[in-house]
Amino acid sequence: QVQLVESGGGLVQAGGSLRLSCAASGRTFTPPVMGWFRQAPGKAREFVAHITWSGGRTYYADSVKGRFTISRDNAKNTVDLQMNSLKFEDTAVYYCTGGWSGSELPRSYDYWGQGIQVTVSS
Repeated sequence: QVQLVESGGGLVQAGGSLRLSCAASGRTFTPPVMGWFRQAPGKAREFVAHITWSGGRTYYADSVKGRFTISRDNAKNTVDLQMNSLKFEDTAVYYCTGGWSGSELPRSYDYWGQGIQVTVSS
């Protein structure tokens, strides 16, 4: 099993920034694709961004493109999500995830963190 633990969430004013971090541990390998999803109250879980471990290729949802940046540190087995110019509608529980194929669908990912709250005040 791969354990994923998120950190760095909290409360921020609109226009501000937060940095989320995800630490992967457990098995001797890390899933080739790591990503972030989010889920707001009453809404479905939605894709935010993903990155490949090997080539560092990134992909973003249109709603966060240009504001969020996903990055990884292979040596530390961590994946970060830098969130800038935050909006009220970014408020959600953010989940770190890992899988074998890059996709915007939650079912494509096998490993999930517990989630961390991000609240943006307007």
